[in-house]
Amino acid sequence: MRVVSLVPSLTEAVAASAPGVLVGATDWCSHPADLDVVRIGGTKNPKTERIVRLAPDLVLANEEENREPDLAALREAGLEVLVTEVRDVPGAFRELERVVTACGAPARPRWLDEAEAAWSRLPVHRARTTAVVPVWRRPWMVLGRDTFAGDVLARLGVDNVYAAHPERYPRIPLQELWDAAPDLVVLPDEPYRFTADDGPEAFAGTPCALVSGRHLTWYGPSLTEAPDIIGAALRAARR
Repeated sequence: MRVVSLVPSLTEAVAASAPGVLVGATDWCSHPADLDVVRIGGTKNPKTERIVRLAPDLVLANEEENREPDLAALREAGLEVLVTEVRDVPGAFRELERVVTACGAPARPRWLDEAEAAWSRLPVHRARTTAVVPVWRRPWMVLGRDTFAGDVLARLGVDNVYAAHPERYPRIPLQELWDAAPDLVVLPDEPYRFTADDGPEAFAGTPCALVSGRHLTWYGPSLTEAPDIIGAALRAARR
């Protein structure tokens, strides 16, 4: 089995579940750190000719991460493309099992059982916190409806102010974000790398939680530790 992954989350999952099958991955596939495969460009601009030359048995993609024209070009070249769709935590578990099975994993990986167990143990959060969740600035963009990261936060007691917005990643002027008066602003370090010096100053007076984008937005082995890591960042911001 030869696999190319166009999704950092899936790269991490396959590397942990079926070692040796990955032959290509994007430039953004940073986990595991010692992954030694051909790099095929970005998630939005993969080098399709390079992928075709690798002659993979399967290309892994995601309906949100990757562009349909690129996937169509790969299919036209005769490659099989598995496209995942992940909008919530249970959906992530279902898709991850589908992916690792398709990649020839000999058994259901232990980390997947551990991740499901970690999320099933979460308490019911009766005291809720409202938040806006910027994912980009210049222009400001936030989490809207039906996002995996939004579901992660909801399960940790945080209600996204823009969860009912008609767009999944709406552009919202900064003044409108202020007017929403959230209890909290959640600032991930990807896809835009918000830091203590780039983000919180725009929301002076509102608690800001700087969180790991990998644990907030990736679905893979990072799901095992995500409840604890994201939960700790949220608790620190609320103090």
